[in-house]
Amino acid sequence: MLAGAAPGGLAALAQWIAATAPAQAMRTNAWLYPAVETVHIVGFVLLVGAVAMFDLRVLGFGRTLPPRELARHLLPWSVGSLLLVVPSGLLLLSAQAADMLRNPVFLLKMVLVVVAGLNALAFHLGSWWRTRGSGAPTVAARVNAALSLLFWVAVIACGRMLAYV
Repeated sequence: MLAGAAPGGLAALAQWIAATAPAQAMRTNAWLYPAVETVHIVGFVLLVGAVAMFDLRVLGFGRTLPPRELARHLLPWSVGSLLLVVPSGLLLLSAQAADMLRNPVFLLKMVLVVVAGLNALAFHLGSWWRTRGSGAPTVAARVNAALSLLFWVAVIACGRMLAYV
């Protein structure tokens, strides 16, 4: 068992992750971790940048841009960015699984990612459908957009704080 490991089944999971070849490579290759971290940041820039631009439009900025056209352009970027964010995030986690799985800031970041995702799902399945026809965002759509910005900024802040806790 890992000394000071994460509680319960998380400790076993962390131990298993730490023993994988990718995790070992992330810890032993001097250039791999910073390269993967760069990929993660680029993916996050694409994801949060696309989301933020659309959220700002829903909140009333750039009213000359049709929301449907903007969504058609930005949604593929945000979805495609997940091809960078998810694998790189898993590799970064693998390098320090035991530490991350007991780190409250990392756990908060993961909760915020899930909450941001659920907020996006609520937007796309709910308030966005009511907005699409009119072009004028509903109050619910604006609340979703404001929460989205708040959640993603909080995710970024938590990710940045990981270097210091």
